[in-house]
Amino acid sequence: MPGPAAIRILRAADRAAVPWKNGGGVTREIASRPGGAGTEDFAWRVSLAEVAADGPFSEFPGVDRILTLAEGAGMDLTVAGRHRRVDERYAPCDFPGDEPTGCRLLDGPVVNFNVMYRRGAVEARTAVIRGELSLAVPPDTALLVVALDGPARIGHPDGADELGPYDAALLEAPLTPYRVRTAGRTAVVGLRTITACD
Repeated sequence: MPGPAAIRILRAADRAAVPWKNGGGVTREIASRPGGAGTEDFAWRVSLAEVAADGPFSEFPGVDRILTLAEGAGMDLTVAGRHRRVDERYAPCDFPGDEPTGCRLLDGPVVNFNVMYRRGAVEARTAVIRGELSLAVPPDTALLVVALDGPARIGHPDGADELGPYDAALLEAPLTPYRVRTAGRTAVVGLRTITACD
């Protein structure tokens, strides 16, 4: 059944593959704000990136990133000259999106769950859960729930929605109760807009 107005279900099958900003890979956008924003003017953007070869990541001035390995053996990143080994699945790793970043694949292609957000305008957190979790959406915050490994079910006051692999639910209604249940692993991303009084 379709979700209520407070929840938007975003199906993996509806996403188009788009070349990276630097042409070195392919990304599929899950959600962004403002809606329809490009790579230069988003406040936040969440996507799945397919990396098939060694090479540099795109640079995004004024942007921070949280990267979570979803498929594959992992990568050896060099961020501003410092090595960051990313070889544990479902373990979020944060780094500046505007520092020169090189990628060496450890053993073949990978798929990364990628959260990017404008520094000073948005605060972001990524957690990967397994089992059951109750969620409430704070003011000025969006929650994005993405099934990474196996299906998930998200319950809400109007019923429930089933999420297949890489399907997502965008929750934006303050204080509405939700319950997420998953046998696999599901990412929960909190994206809070920083206001002038913060």
